[in-house]
Parts: sequence; structure tokens; C-alpha cells
Amino acid sequence: MKVIERTGKTIEEAIGTAIKDLGVSREEVEIKVISEPTKGFLGFFGAKLARVEVVLKDGPSQKADNLLKGVFKAMQLQVDMKITEGDHDLMINLEGNDLGILIGRRGETLDALQYLVNLSVNKNRDKRKKVVIDVEGYRKRREETLQKLALKLADKAKQRGRNVVLEPMSSQERRIIHTVLQGRDDIHTFSEGEEPCRKIVIAPKK
Repeated sequence: MKVIERTGKTIEEAIGTAIKDLGVSREEVEIKVISEPTKGFLGFFGAKLARVEVVLKDGPSQKADNLLKGVFKAMQLQVDMKITEGDHDLMINLEGNDLGILIGRRGETLDALQYLVNLSVNKNRDKRKKVVIDVEGYRKRREETLQKLALKLADKAKQRGRNVVLEPMSSQERRIIHTVLQGRDDIHTFSEGEEPCRKIVIAPKK
């Protein structure tokens, strides 16, 4: 946490100087007024400048890092973490031994962890950042598996002439299924049910 003090003829001038020196926006800092400006005798003698203390808040990467390290410590896991921050997203890749526990059944634990980090990172932020957490390329492998499954079940629905209902999936995984099949003219897809048991239905076109 970085803390600086700055002075100015007015409080706003002192704050402006501090923000400029830190190279950040106002929403990224916390401000404490140490002393108000005074004019002094005859507007000159004994005059004092305004003084403020400005604290740089933890950024998205630091928030994510702190939260995840706390989780891993509680779970007694040794995890190497790589965080890449873009203008609109935060990509976090985790590596280590025996990290299957972080993935869970069909990625449910990983999705829950990602959801919690999203909440933490975007708390009190005007501009949201999308957080994506992966464990040693799991999401890419899962995407490829779902794409193959979608094509196989689409052919099955066409051949049998009746709907095929998939197992419940997260909205992110359902989107993969919809996307890979959206160009076909012999079947169509739609979702039914309520979260977290919402399912995709692959239906042959009549």
C-alpha cells in the first residue's frame, strides 16, 4: 500500500497534485484531509497550506492475488500463480501439483472460485474487469471436449429425429455448445430449466 502526503493552496489542489504524482485516477485512491488551509494574519503572515494524505488502493491484480493466496493457504496448497491484466480483463493461470481439487466436478469449483474473485476485484469499481481463472489449461481442454460432444450429439439428434438433452452446465459452457452449433441448418439449440440446473436441448429441424 503506497501512501503520500501533498500540500496545496486548497484541498482540491493538494489532492490533484497527489493523484498526478501517483499517476492514477481519483477512484483508485483514498483521501484523508490532514489540515485545512488557513489565510493567516492579513491574508499572508502565518498562512498554512492544505495538507492531504492519499492512499493508493489495491488494484485488481493485487486484490485477486491477496484473495487467492488466502484460499490456497487455507487449503494448504502450493500454487504458482500468473496474473495478466488487460484493459478490460484479468487472466489468472494456476499451476502446481494435485490441483484437481481447484477444478472440481465439471469445473464447478473453479467457476465458484472465479465468481468470488470477480466479486472482490469489481467491488466499488465503476468499470468492471472480467476475471478468468484457469488451472493448467483446463478450460481450453474442456472447451474442446464440449465442442466434440456438441457435434456428436447434434448428429445423434438429426439421425434419430428427436431432441437430445444435455447435462446441466454453466452459462459459459452452454455458450460454447450454442456457438459451435449455430451455423448448422439441420438442428437448432435452446436452453431450458432454471439455474443451476439449466440444460441445453439440441433439436432437429422439422
